[in-house]
Amino acid sequence: MSDQQLEAIGSYVKSHLPEWLAELAPERRPMTITDPALLERIVRVEESLSHQRELMSQGFAAMEKRFEQVDKRFEQVDKRFEEMREDMNARFEAVDKRFEEMREDMNARFEAVDKRFEAVDQRFESMDKRFESMDKRFEDMREDMNKRFQEMRTDMDARFRTTNRMIMAFFALVTVITTVVQFV
Repeated sequence: MSDQQLEAIGSYVKSHLPEWLAELAPERRPMTITDPALLERIVRVEESLSHQRELMSQGFAAMEKRFEQVDKRFEQVDKRFEEMREDMNARFEAVDKRFEEMREDMNARFEAVDKRFEAVDQRFESMDKRFESMDKRFEDMREDMNKRFQEMRTDMDARFRTTNRMIMAFFALVTVITTVVQFV
């Protein structure tokens, strides 16, 4: 198509457009308002809507500040939990170290006792049965102590799991509260 043909089509559409619009349903035609009371009321409604928009903007700004405060609080809580976790880890490491030292000390003592018994066995072979029963008692004590240490370790593991579950439940609660606050 040439430019002249396009201009001819454009002028044809311009000249017939008002007729075509008049043929449309009355609700689709542009509305003209001549009543001054209606115009005044429209202006008041627009002003009211503008004021409402400003109030909503202020409300959103206030909510944003609240959310920032809540975020800061959550960060503080996270920091406190991290500090508590680090402190608990340090304490449990200290307890583990003490148990290890006690075990090594007891092992050293048992070894010393075993050496003494060997020396006594060499001197008094007639008392072998008696010393064997004592060795048996020491072994039972060692097993009992190992069993107690295992029970303590199992108990400590259970407490760690409970603490971890409590921390996870708290974070889930915090997430729920955050979600609720966002929708409120």
